[in-house]
Amino acid sequence: MTRVMESQLPLLIVLLVLGTIAKVATVWSGREPGALSKIGPAVLVPGRMQAPALLLCAVVEAVLAAGLLLTTHPIFRWGTVAFFAMSTYVLVELRRRRPDAGCGCFGEVSSAPVGMRSIGRTVALTGMAGLSVWAPAPGWLAATQPSWLMAAGVAVLAALSPEIEEMLNRVRFRAPCEQRRAPAESVTLSRLRSSGPWRAHRGELASPEPHDTWRELCWRFFAFQNHDQDDVVFAVFLSGRHPAVRVAVVSAVDTESLPEYTPVSA
Repeated sequence: MTRVMESQLPLLIVLLVLGTIAKVATVWSGREPGALSKIGPAVLVPGRMQAPALLLCAVVEAVLAAGLLLTTHPIFRWGTVAFFAMSTYVLVELRRRRPDAGCGCFGEVSSAPVGMRSIGRTVALTGMAGLSVWAPAPGWLAATQPSWLMAAGVAVLAALSPEIEEMLNRVRFRAPCEQRRAPAESVTLSRLRSSGPWRAHRGELASPEPHDTWRELCWRFFAFQNHDQDDVVFAVFLSGRHPAVRVAVVSAVDTESLPEYTPVSA
């Protein structure tokens, strides 16, 4: 019986940690305005509180995961039961009140509308947490003693996780970068300001804020003016954590000498 009670602790810890990482990554990625209003629990709070609500949920998951991993204190065991039971209630409410919204269990990956599988998963996790309340060993010790019960728990959670199919579909049908949703403009600007080309030309700029910005295919362009009234145009590639950055200085004399074209109606 002891082995039964301990068997699900590692799964609970892994799920809580993954949920924490995914929620923080979703908020940190700086999605366009309104993106968080499509995933729970951000759906249930006003717009300015959506990011803090996701981060608060991530903090709770991280604390519970640490408590399950390192201790046998009942506050973490019962807290995990309460967390997943409350999650079940929230998902039922989302399905009733906002059938278009995703559960947000794993951040932006869980953006598909809440279905019975997502609700069934939180019910299963509530049961696993309840089973683990009286386990005599902390999570790290239980993880060193895997069993067929742990494998059965993995199989149940995999069958109840629509995110797995979503991730496989994203890998199989990955859109070219020019068709993908771009990071928020502020995120791209931050990446520009941490680049070498920006540091090389920062002293020439009349203002640190761009006077124009636009996107073309896989690049976002930021136009600044230097002290000679020339345009300094930076191009930031939209893919990758450390994207390529290009820069060009367009002289005001050159722009005045460009030919003027008459618009042609389609």
